Amino acid sequence: MAKKTYFITGTNTGVGKTIATAALLEAAKEQGLTTLAMKPIASGCHQTPDGLRNEDALLLQNAMTEKLPYESINPITLEPAIAPHVAAQQAGKQVSAQRIVGFCRGNQIRPADLMLVEGAGGWRVPLNDRETYAAVPREMGMAVILVVPLQLGCINHALLSVEAIRADGLNVAGWIGNHPEAEPMECEQETLSYLSLHLKAPCLGVLPWIEGKPDKDLPKVLRKYLNVAPLIEN
Repeated sequence: MAKKTYFITGTNTGVGKTIATAALLEAAKEQGLTTLAMKPIASGCHQTPDGLRNEDALLLQNAMTEKLPYESINPITLEPAIAPHVAAQQAGKQVSAQRIVGFCRGNQIRPADLMLVEGAGGWRVPLNDRETYAAVPREMGMAVILVVPLQLGCINHALLSVEAIRADGLNVAGWIGNHPEAEPMECEQETLSYLSLHLKAPCLGVLPWIEGKPDKDLPKVLRKYLNVAPLIEN
């Protein structure tokens, strides 16, 4: 059974959750740890001879140490690149927290030192008309890692996200700062200092913007900026 399991969320969509997750996997691999990863539901999938595939899920598959079939990593594939609950409605698929929990537990029983489950969008992204994705880590009691994009407004978004996570009874195991754009934000160091003081969770690292590298190569480059020790020692 996976010794440690964490849920990766972001303050919003497009903040770098997948790159951060894959970089954590690579950092753990460098420490000699065995890893598993999932992106249970993914929209924006493309047709291939093997069926629908998602680039983010493929990135995680490439970064983790243990072998899983694609369908175990990304069991719910949705073609339109829109909000998952809308994409599921358009595809005529039923998505529920309990179904996703079942997929996660199916992988969690496999032996590994670390398992990472990447969510979709932010903490309250809908799964259907009744549930948000937050119901999944809440049901499983997973500690959460928050990815924060270093851009204007990130302090407010990060504080609100952490407040919601803790209100749901879950621990924030750490946070990762990410540069989603080449241009650095103004007063970045002041922002990082404020987040470090007020999020009351360890900063696992700050990922720089790297120009010209294909996504598939980024996790290995970025792993040196992350510290996985707090995730293993907790």
